[in-house]
Amino acid sequence: MSVDAIIETEGLTKRYGKVTAIDGLSIRVEKGAVYGFVGPNGAGKTTTMRILATLTRPTAGKAWVGGYSVTEEPRQVRRLIGYMPDFFGIYGDMTVREYLEFFAACYEIPESRRHGLIDDLLELVDLTHRQNDMVDKLSRGLKQRLCLARTLAHDPEVLILDEPASGLDPRARIEIRELLVELARMGKTIFFSSHILSDVEEICTHLGIIEAGKLVAQGDVASMRAIWKPERDITLVVLDGPDNAKAILSDLEGVSEVEEMPCPEGRHCLRVIFSGDDEAVSEMVRRLVEGGVRVIGVSEAERTLETVFMRATKGLVT
Repeated sequence: MSVDAIIETEGLTKRYGKVTAIDGLSIRVEKGAVYGFVGPNGAGKTTTMRILATLTRPTAGKAWVGGYSVTEEPRQVRRLIGYMPDFFGIYGDMTVREYLEFFAACYEIPESRRHGLIDDLLELVDLTHRQNDMVDKLSRGLKQRLCLARTLAHDPEVLILDEPASGLDPRARIEIRELLVELARMGKTIFFSSHILSDVEEICTHLGIIEAGKLVAQGDVASMRAIWKPERDITLVVLDGPDNAKAILSDLEGVSEVEEMPCPEGRHCLRVIFSGDDEAVSEMVRRLVEGGVRVIGVSEAERTLETVFMRATKGLVT
């Protein structure tokens, strides 16, 4: 296992009869990372997370959390992790506080520490005002927050969260996302699966894309954008007629497409698909100005994770 990796798998494989859920998966998550594990439904995300949480044994391959083997040292792994499944058990006949007290006892938290610990957890997930409510009366979003609090009861170093925002309305999704950001600030390593790319883009430092049980790409978010969407989508605003600008742009190395776009009267907007670094963009503008084109605006469309995902997953590429 790599020294600076807190989660690592090597050739991880899981078969159910003739069905291969994950196939030779090798992932690496550094300490302190917020790692988004994304892929279409049925790609193998949940199976991978259950193996990391020591709940499912792999057919082949190896996996480690915090240097401990998930198959040979499961008790040590369980002490390090907090696992939150997509569908979790809720004891509806308990109050919110009783529910957390029950799990604190399960985690063998000393009774003298439980009251203060639960107060802190309730404050963290903003459920202090609901601590005497019955669990089965909570909304889906509040239950998600309660389950996250339960996951944190033993102060785990690593959080493994399977679709933490699944089924939530937009406000609840934002609240869960903000919670994950706060946990990352507290030094937790977060490994979570999601199919909501906007959530992944907001908070992740690293990304892994899985399809049909195979890892098709992984790395830090900036590198993934650069690799899977190397072209830059640049908009130029010019005062002169566009023909001269088009002629200059078409002769530049790295320009693959130039098209006119709607623009306010008296101006002309050109969309340029271009592969090049910042210096090449500066050179593009310089050549236009030297060619007599009056450039008054340059902007660039962000390279989104949605585009990265569509290009990395073969089944979704158009």
